[in-house]
Amino acid sequence: MKFRLSLLWMLSITPLFISAQTSTQLNAAEIKQGLESLHVTGSVLYMAAHPDDENTRLLAYLAKERKVRTGYLSLTRGDGGQNLIGTEQAELLGLIRTQELLAARRMDGAEQFFTRANDFGFSKNSEESFKIWNKEKILSDAVWVIRKFRPDVIITRFPEDARAGHGHHAASAILAREAFAAAADPKRFPEQLKFVKPWQAKRILWNTFNFGSMNTTADDQLKIDVGVYNPLLGKSYGEIAAESRSNHRSQGFGSARQRGGAIEFFSPVAGSPAKTDLFEGINITLNSEKGISAMESMVKEINETYNPAIPSASIPRLLKLKAAVKDLPFKHQLLDELILACAGLWLETSAPQPSYALNDTIPVTISAISRVPAGFPMKVSLKVIKNGTNDVLPGFDEVLNPNQMVSLTQRVATNSIGITQPYWLEKKHPIGSYIVDDLSFLGFPEAPAPHTGVFRIYFDTQFVEVLRPVVYKMTDPVKGELYQPLVIAPPVTATMAEKAFVFNNNTPKKITVLLHSFKQQASGTLIPKVPEGWNVSPAKIDFASINKGEEQSVEFTVTPAGKVSGGDLSFSVSVNGTSYNQGLKVVSYDHIPVQTLFPFAEAKAERIDLKFAGRKIGYIAGAGDLIPESLVQIGYEVTRLTEKEVLQSDLSSYDAIIAGVRLYNINEQIGLMQPKLMKYVQNGGVMLVQYNVNSPLKMNDIGPYPFQLSRDRVTEEDAKVVFLTPGHAALNFPNKITAKDFDGWIQERGLYLARNIDPHYAKILQMKDTGEESSDGSLLVADYGKGKFVYTSLAFFRELPAGVAGAYRLFVNLISKENPKNETAGK
Repeated sequence: MKFRLSLLWMLSITPLFISAQTSTQLNAAEIKQGLESLHVTGSVLYMAAHPDDENTRLLAYLAKERKVRTGYLSLTRGDGGQNLIGTEQAELLGLIRTQELLAARRMDGAEQFFTRANDFGFSKNSEESFKIWNKEKILSDAVWVIRKFRPDVIITRFPEDARAGHGHHAASAILAREAFAAAADPKRFPEQLKFVKPWQAKRILWNTFNFGSMNTTADDQLKIDVGVYNPLLGKSYGEIAAESRSNHRSQGFGSARQRGGAIEFFSPVAGSPAKTDLFEGINITLNSEKGISAMESMVKEINETYNPAIPSASIPRLLKLKAAVKDLPFKHQLLDELILACAGLWLETSAPQPSYALNDTIPVTISAISRVPAGFPMKVSLKVIKNGTNDVLPGFDEVLNPNQMVSLTQRVATNSIGITQPYWLEKKHPIGSYIVDDLSFLGFPEAPAPHTGVFRIYFDTQFVEVLRPVVYKMTDPVKGELYQPLVIAPPVTATMAEKAFVFNNNTPKKITVLLHSFKQQASGTLIPKVPEGWNVSPAKIDFASINKGEEQSVEFTVTPAGKVSGGDLSFSVSVNGTSYNQGLKVVSYDHIPVQTLFPFAEAKAERIDLKFAGRKIGYIAGAGDLIPESLVQIGYEVTRLTEKEVLQSDLSSYDAIIAGVRLYNINEQIGLMQPKLMKYVQNGGVMLVQYNVNSPLKMNDIGPYPFQLSRDRVTEEDAKVVFLTPGHAALNFPNKITAKDFDGWIQERGLYLARNIDPHYAKILQMKDTGEESSDGSLLVADYGKGKFVYTSLAFFRELPAGVAGAYRLFVNLISKENPKNETAGK
């Protein structure tokens, strides 16, 4: 990928990551907080497995109280979790959780890093995790981050054994310990040494915990009170942590602010042990670095003379410090930010539209203002520097008079910029890890943002260099001023509605493709490709004169044929002699920046043998899944029911009613709806309830007869499935289910399996992970009155959208209304 913008005069191009968003506006107290941190040189890296694993209270304490450089290395992006705010799964969920982590870091002050590991779902032990991830690859990523970040101390969230509660958790602790040693060994991953040097942290510790019934803390462990109050920020670190953690909305982690003392415990893992402090035996003051100890008196003077009413008065001393530490190890980025903050400097580069096509041009507006007081003794000016030189570009040399906005507009060519795509999603990847070829991207949370070059803010003859991404800026009549990342797109994208299409035997299906143009008057040809032996009509579709932002819907008829049961269905778009194979996906939530990505324009096509009994379905949404879309695709009529419609309408017209995933965890009205739903079943209806987590539940009695939910899972997607009641209608009507129907499942068999099951329920299936006891709580069916109630912990919410044939056949059976008299039913 190329992340370069080429100005008409070839502006400087340097990778710019999203952490450098539009100007950060620090208030006087925050400036003082930053000035105080100039005294400190230490660093700490926290390591765990997923977004939301991190101890945000500890991170906030380390970054803002101890004022050390603080980072969080999450091995994965949380791709395999559940989603409480929408239907996104897998990579799309990982994209959301990446942004939630970045929002959390903006609050607690830490930096964010990742490895290439993919969260493939719940894992019961580290051995399985390492096998799927490729342990050596992920270890090399951790070593790379350590060598770049150079932490004095490494802290893990979890232990290396079963107490971690998740195979990924335990694996993160093992990798942290091994990376602690490997990062210092020049024989390990020597290819990295072209860019970084070996690094030996002083110690690695485990941040022990007391979660529920698991207490790993002890009185003889190192203890630190991290619940202290910061008067400059007006908050305790418990309050900051709650604000940080509440960004994990997709996981339902809204947190209450905590006030008062809070003790964190630490157990030594390797390196020099500490008894009283994390940084015991480590000099984290300016005296720790050769050549900068003399700067301590300068930093002290800056802090003592700082006037919060006139921050600009500190600029001359800060510039003197900047000159003194020019070639020395120091917090250079922070120093530059403080100089600009003291000047009230605001600088942004914005585009008037949210997206542009490759080979287009962008009218970029550069806006800057300095809010130094009148009479400020230094001349403040803005200059843009020509690529690779110290030469000022013509027209880019402006004096910034106090409190006077300066705006310049220049056209920027995008002929050499790549598509703005999440870098880890550029290539297709195996289940265990993403493919990242460019080592310079590795570890970073995002790809570099497009920018127009290096800006220099001069104070007389001294300057601070600034990078600013080009962003889209708009004013919403309700929300006010909004920013979005700038999007560079293919000229035309081709998007299908589904990731998988299911064909019933050889019945043709119309496939709708949505063409979206990112350029004016786009013309070209859309060409389909189907599995070998299948037929598609027409063979191509020409399109012409689609304006920017417009969409055009086209249809192809795909007919299964031949011996091949399925394969890839893909599309390519030819525009001006160049072929593109991207679709369009926009992920938009209020709590994160809009995410626009361009997945491959392809879907899975699968031919299966399906029979039906009943077609009319009522669906009550839970936390979010794609079951309704999957059922519509195979011919069901699905009506989404609101709470009001459940309570006030006649439900007898529905052949079956389906409860979305985690409905009984999140819906406050389920207690009111339940009697009506049970009456519907009693009168002859079919109700299927998908999985819920065991706690918290809005009501305990999910079905007509009692059962309990556990935390048990079967995470091996190919685990053997035993039919406990092979003659039951669930396995025979209207589709005959065999062991083959459990082939090709993804990620897991089932989660939060039932136990302590009332004998009225027929237990249909039995399954287990390797080395564990079998569970019969994945699929329960009970006759109730004239109807049928089904509770299933099977992961249908993953399998149906993925086009898993056997999952479709079994699900159809479960929601089928008729029950053959010759089949054995549950009691």
